[in-house]
Amino acid sequence: MTKVITRFAPSPTGMLHVGNIRAALLNWLYAKKHNGQFILRFDDTDLERSKQEYKDAIEEDLKFLNINWGQTFNQLSRLNRYDEIKNLLLNKKRLYACYETPEELELKHKFQLSKGLPPIYDRASLNLTEEQAKKYIEQGRKPHYRFLVNHEPISWHDMIKGEVKYDGKALSDPIVIRADGSMTYMLCSVIDDIDYDITHIIRGEDHVSNTAIQIQMFEALNKIPPVFGHLSLIINKDEKISKRVGGFEIATLRKEIEIEAMAIASFFSLLGSSAQILPYKSIDKLANQFEISSFSKSPTIYQPEDLERLNHKLLISLDFDEVKERLKEIDAEYIDENFWLSVRPNLQKLRDVKDWWEICHQTPNVQNLNLDKEYLKQAAELLPPGEITKDSWSIWTKEITNITGRKGKELFLPLRLALTGRESGPEIAGVLPLIDREEIVKRLICHPVA
Repeated sequence: MTKVITRFAPSPTGMLHVGNIRAALLNWLYAKKHNGQFILRFDDTDLERSKQEYKDAIEEDLKFLNINWGQTFNQLSRLNRYDEIKNLLLNKKRLYACYETPEELELKHKFQLSKGLPPIYDRASLNLTEEQAKKYIEQGRKPHYRFLVNHEPISWHDMIKGEVKYDGKALSDPIVIRADGSMTYMLCSVIDDIDYDITHIIRGEDHVSNTAIQIQMFEALNKIPPVFGHLSLIINKDEKISKRVGGFEIATLRKEIEIEAMAIASFFSLLGSSAQILPYKSIDKLANQFEISSFSKSPTIYQPEDLERLNHKLLISLDFDEVKERLKEIDAEYIDENFWLSVRPNLQKLRDVKDWWEICHQTPNVQNLNLDKEYLKQAAELLPPGEITKDSWSIWTKEITNITGRKGKELFLPLRLALTGRESGPEIAGVLPLIDREEIVKRLICHPVA
């Protein structure tokens, strides 16, 4: 069996977002599951928009998610190879020179739209005589080059969409070399996939028509195309997510919202599939259950709150040994196992554990809270004597009910506010033993102002 080789080919023209990180994850997982290789390629032929800072940020995001790669390269380093293939295809008459200006092409496009016609290039340049072409050159026009799509049926078996068919007549000849001599994505990608023996490509369904054209490019170079799989697009409130929309960057999720790496990896690897979205603790375990055939053709809706819920599920599943070293990274090495297990059920992000440490070890600011001082004084007097244990809360609240008749929120909320300064959080039964007895009484009676 041929060794599986996949690739992720971002353009360093912006930050990674939830749409393209999904493609990165699925290509990596597919290679991992089949004991293959994963290659990172940077499509940086857009000289104006490609930036080193974006390349660095993309690599940082991938490393955060434990996505490693066997090889990496950028397309700018392969220009000589692209020129070689350009000349080959020119000789085969599968590339042809065009001399229209951007303004002229835009006028053609508007005319087609006004007539209800598809925006397909009319191949006017194919009919130019040598004299006409020479005249354009004398005017200072520099040619751009298009790939000549054969007007014949194109089909392939897609890993996700099944059988896909296109009529070559419905496809416009794509520009593969710009007037300034720089290459576009279409042909460079095919050359790279050939040279690096790419066997499988998983990407968004917005590339389906590109795939139809690229299959002809592979065939024009006498090569067998890779196996393709096209994912349904991720949408949020009926809008396609892309780097140009913004607001869905991986850097934002990990740095500002502080979503765990494995929560991001688990969520976007399973989103849109028939598999249950669970918080896997390692990317290797995620790879073991990965099935590309489980993905749906229907649009995939991304709701950020679902990711945050999964992050919470992951955090509450982590044992102390699994976070001990990471607590040092957030300067919380003073957290011990008992404290971790007590506050873990209500953590939304790892750093929250520091907040709860402060709650338990620093008197909260209750200045702006409307506290029932008489009730709290009475509750302090009813606090069970002796050592505060995990059973103290139950004993205490039962006694308060017997004496005051209070139940439910009327009983619990004033105590929580006085003890923690917050309306919600960890179960007080678990937190209570972590607060010194004298401190408990102080918080109930003194109500200090911070």
